Amino acid sequence: MLEEVEHWLSRRSWSAADRPLDLLLAAKRAGGTSVSVVLPALNEEATVGEIVDAIRRDLMRATPLVDELVVLDSGSTDGTAEVARAAGARVVHRDSLLPRVPAVPGKGEVLWRSLLATSGDIVCFVDADLRDFSATFVSGIVGPLLTDPDVRFVKAMYDRPLDPAHGAEAGAGPVGQGGRVTELVARPLLNLHWPQLAGFVQPLGGEYAARRSLLERLPFPVGYGVELGLLVDALHTVGLDALGQVDVGVRRHRHQDGQALGRMAAAIYRTAQLRLTRGHLVRPRLTQFTRGAGGGFEPRTHPVDTEERPPMIEVQEYAERWAA
Repeated sequence: MLEEVEHWLSRRSWSAADRPLDLLLAAKRAGGTSVSVVLPALNEEATVGEIVDAIRRDLMRATPLVDELVVLDSGSTDGTAEVARAAGARVVHRDSLLPRVPAVPGKGEVLWRSLLATSGDIVCFVDADLRDFSATFVSGIVGPLLTDPDVRFVKAMYDRPLDPAHGAEAGAGPVGQGGRVTELVARPLLNLHWPQLAGFVQPLGGEYAARRSLLERLPFPVGYGVELGLLVDALHTVGLDALGQVDVGVRRHRHQDGQALGRMAAAIYRTAQLRLTRGHLVRPRLTQFTRGAGGGFEPRTHPVDTEERPPMIEVQEYAERWAA
């Protein structure tokens, strides 16, 4: 590991317990800083209500740390919007934001558009499929941004157990592993090409917070590559010392099957390739195989996300909103 990274780990890696809520609230009031929390959601009616309720109870009513809580719905066909709204979140549909630009499927698309739906100086993203959710996921990662003006971007780190009862294969890995795509794709890419980022425990984690002034300057890959893309671009934009990570405990969520992970890996690799070459893929598609009804293997080809949204500060509607 680079000496620079070892030094960074000693200075920019914390535990959520390092900053109690009363300290964060005092820092928030002293700085006049507003905090927005965004939950990108697609068919998450089973979990989104509990997450919204915990944030409102612990970080809005008991301790007024969060000013704005938005569930950004990307086209759910279940009761996600109704459950989130009943729990007290403001629900915004992806297609209602920036209607002149047709929306495309993908998590990154929703995160990019959420900058138009929020107003906080700090924007915190939390996946909507988490189980056994604790508000520490939010307070932990916004903490360094509230207390240290030099910190611009903070990711959560955590144990991530695989649970056979929730879609993972038995014996797939030890409790606390980083995640299959993280360990097989993202971590090797970062260590080989961006070794300054080798200290991040969960580079692909969906829980992270950043200053709006940084997020609005970054391009957003529209799909699964968004986490790696934002991390790499944040490094190049503000430098390693402006990045941090906070241990928030254990993250439990719904796991995806192997083929879905393959498509995720392809999108992440493409995001890395673009940042290495600023070129184009010769064949932005991924072919996978499933066994068919007749007993043989059948090919299924999927497109790989190849689109990125520009920095939000370059979007006319956003610029006009903040100039008003």
